[in-house]
Amino acid sequence: MGPKVTGSPPSPCDNSIGDYYLLKSIKNKIDYCRIHNIEIAYNMAHLDNQLSGYWSKLPLIRKLMISHPEIQWIWWMDSDAMFTDMVFEIPLSKYDGKNLIIHGYPDLLNEKSWVALNTGSFLLRNCQWSLDLLDSWAPMGPKSTICDDVGNILSANLKGRLHFEADDQSALIYLLILRNDKWMDKVFIENSYYLRGYWAGLVDRYEEMIQKYHPGFGDERWPFVTHFVGYKPCGSYGDYPVEKCLKSMERAFNFADNQVLKLYGFRHKGLSTPNIRRIRNETSRPLAFVSEFDIRHSASRGSL
Repeated sequence: MGPKVTGSPPSPCDNSIGDYYLLKSIKNKIDYCRIHNIEIAYNMAHLDNQLSGYWSKLPLIRKLMISHPEIQWIWWMDSDAMFTDMVFEIPLSKYDGKNLIIHGYPDLLNEKSWVALNTGSFLLRNCQWSLDLLDSWAPMGPKSTICDDVGNILSANLKGRLHFEADDQSALIYLLILRNDKWMDKVFIENSYYLRGYWAGLVDRYEEMIQKYHPGFGDERWPFVTHFVGYKPCGSYGDYPVEKCLKSMERAFNFADNQVLKLYGFRHKGLSTPNIRRIRNETSRPLAFVSEFDIRHSASRGSL
């Protein structure tokens, strides 16, 4: 497994609370990577000033691929996504012969829906195919001399997309549809587990998950990643009320953090509070405990 890559803007957030939740988000990612021995790369620089915002991931990924040819996979995750299953591991052996692993739904892609895939969390194999994909993908963004026209083209050709500037997700979907013969044979659309799970349908069910299930599934029983798409933790705008988003991010962080704190004999007093309390199953070998837990529940993960 190669590095887990994420990032945030180089300047302070528009709202001060946003920096706090970006800190929680990176802490969450560091915990997961530490437990699973994955290298993490966190970027706060625009490597290409013409590819900013959600497009900034593309030059970063390309630079990492070229600079580290020994790395097999690059795993991108947005700053507004959190791991919520700290045990589940991506089944890389499942993707032999595939170069792009992305959460989505083939039926929606066939319908040319603009939400058929989600670029909030995806894996790219470090190979020439992926470099070629990035080189075809990036010119559809702000770097394009016809950027406004690209946004109109995407809206005209993708079902349900409103008229706004070109975004990386719509551009990828359009590119895969337009050149299906060139790209799709190497694309794996994953939905057997939540490589990214939409937050609005998950955060209110955490208590139910705790009562009925355990980590290690990665799917709707215990989601691998909860993605806060539509909420801009660092911006002054978003698609949902700020208070609802902050409360939901707090619950997601604490839901995941409990799985880490448990290794050291603690847990949060509730999913809505940062306060913690001691529990009985304290261990002096927390990372060894993770390995033992992983072995005990390998059958559950293997059934996905």
